[in-house]
Amino acid sequence: MTRRFLFVLGSARADGNTELLARRAAEQLPPDVEQQWIDLAEHPVPDFEDLRHDSDHVRPTEGNLALLLDATLAATDIVIASPLYWYSVSAQTKRYLDYWSGWLRTPGLDFKATLAGRTLWGVTALAHSQPEVADPLVGTLNNSAAYMGMRFGGVLLGNGSKPGDVLNDTEALARAKTFFAQEAPLARFVYED
Repeated sequence: MTRRFLFVLGSARADGNTELLARRAAEQLPPDVEQQWIDLAEHPVPDFEDLRHDSDHVRPTEGNLALLLDATLAATDIVIASPLYWYSVSAQTKRYLDYWSGWLRTPGLDFKATLAGRTLWGVTALAHSQPEVADPLVGTLNNSAAYMGMRFGGVLLGNGSKPGDVLNDTEALARAKTFFAQEAPLARFVYED
């Protein structure tokens, strides 16, 4: 299967530091790797309604939900590019991940089986000098990948607050050059170690 990267942009700001860092990392991908970029601010979805125990799960066939679902199912690699908001992913990103719960129960999708073995990555910019403050974001993505049976490539961290600041983080830009080249291990919950 040809690699196909889906970049899910979860910032409230266009061309923010997280997106700039994600684009720098994506520039390193081979030319034959397909890329699809979806900005959640430009493709908003309604709040997720938990219908787990109801029987009317229906595959979305139009609109932003259908776009996101189809792109997610087609991707071999999903990159969550969310700034660090209150120590985790943004509200838009969390809403997208919440829809995974509904897609798990949509007849005919086999959502979990389809994503199993594929790779989840993260990119984030934070305005803090200690990278440990991003641990909740990293945990959210790792645990989501572990639950789905996916591989987890980790999170590319960059530092920046004002627009464009991340371009001054030479260490993050250096990591971006090889970030997607690394072998992503199968995700595991912390208690499995």
